[in-house]
Amino acid sequence: MIFEDIAEFAETLPNFTALAGLDLGTVTLGVAVSDTLMSVATPLETIKRKKFGVDAASLAEICAHRKVGGIVLGLPRNMDGTEGPRAQSTRAFARNLERLEAFAKVPITFWDERLSTVAAERALIEADTSRKRRAEVIDHVAAGYILQGALDRLRHLKG
Repeated sequence: MIFEDIAEFAETLPNFTALAGLDLGTVTLGVAVSDTLMSVATPLETIKRKKFGVDAASLAEICAHRKVGGIVLGLPRNMDGTEGPRAQSTRAFARNLERLEAFAKVPITFWDERLSTVAAERALIEADTSRKRRAEVIDHVAAGYILQGALDRLRHLKG
């Protein structure tokens, strides 16, 4: 189930499950997860992308292990708010996930990821992370920023 509106997404989420945040790139897939109270996002890992089936299997394993009840995919909009080829690719990834048995009952939504990688890069530089280490972790740290933004919005919606 793919939801454009995060409020509708929120209504379908099971209680006391985690959310996964994804930063989908052409080479890597950054993954972050929340706690079961859906309050704090934690960067988890970066998956080296292969074929969709392999990527989805890795993601399904993480989701099962972490008891993930919903997925927030970073949607790479252009700075003017329009959607380009990368956003279309992200939407296609979501549609393909939705068709798999492992994700059939997992709600999926999108979160505007503009500048999430920039924010992650700044945080890593401020933490005095080496350039090599930044390259290794930037994608899942960006996924953490994406997920935390969505969690904050969900908390606001709940009042």
